[in-house]
Amino acid sequence: MGTRFFDLTSEQGVLRTSIVVTLFIAAIGIGFGLASGSFSIVFDGVYSMVDASMSGLSLVVVKLITAHTRTERMSRKLRERFTMGFWHLEPMVLALNGILLTGVALYALINAVSSLLEGGRDLEFGVALVYAVVTVSACLAIAILEARANRKIRSDFVAMDVKGWVMSASITAALLIAFCFGLAVQGTRWEWLSPYIDPAVLALVCVVIIPMPISVVRQALADMFLVTPADLKQHVDEVAQAFVERHSMLSYRAYVAKVGRSREIELYFIVPRTMPARNIAEWDAWRDEIGNAIGGEGPDRWLTVVFTGDPEWAE
Repeated sequence: MGTRFFDLTSEQGVLRTSIVVTLFIAAIGIGFGLASGSFSIVFDGVYSMVDASMSGLSLVVVKLITAHTRTERMSRKLRERFTMGFWHLEPMVLALNGILLTGVALYALINAVSSLLEGGRDLEFGVALVYAVVTVSACLAIAILEARANRKIRSDFVAMDVKGWVMSASITAALLIAFCFGLAVQGTRWEWLSPYIDPAVLALVCVVIIPMPISVVRQALADMFLVTPADLKQHVDEVAQAFVERHSMLSYRAYVAKVGRSREIELYFIVPRTMPARNIAEWDAWRDEIGNAIGGEGPDRWLTVVFTGDPEWAE
């Protein structure tokens, strides 16, 4: 049971592992931060806690998306209320994740600047160093494990989580360097810099990480607004145009969108009104031909193929 819970070959297993490790780091971060008097360590813990909550939400969405493709794993009432699936939740969660992480970093930046203007703060560098070493090691280890696992899983959620771990490792690595410097200047003529080290490194880290989730948020918003992916549209157009020429049809209309991991494709073919009647099996054979040419058949492909003699049905 424990092995399956932390299964690194499945999307859900990777996310569960990430949540457990993140909660552990968040707990020790807040604890060590309060013990050492370091707001940058407290921020690191809070950042990890927000990341863990988003990973938990991602896990729920993954379960819903997976369950929708398997009738026996979803209640009939839920399936009837969400007949179009749950793919639309994925970009929503990714956007929320990026916006929340950016918001936390902005808040920490404001506090860091305020602390610098007030003369900084004293902290226990020895306690802070222990936390930094432990956390950097844990973050790098889980980031490497998830990145390797995602080579086969190919999940946007896991990819976002890997970025989160890299960001966390970068934050803590910066803290580690700063704390080493702070410990080194104790008892020297540079000791007056000690109170400024914690807020200064926190401000620097925030400036670096604030732009990092922007690309994820931008892609998530594109999915939410059903922005047509150029490469997918080009591929569908090539398949549809070849089909039109091969079967002497008049034209076609293609509607394409990417929503999270799903690819939603609607194709309308305008056939001559004088075309001889065909039976259902023949029309379905044409649909199979189109589906095979487009490729990517699976639970995350939503393909609709319509044949009509009236162009208005395709507009």
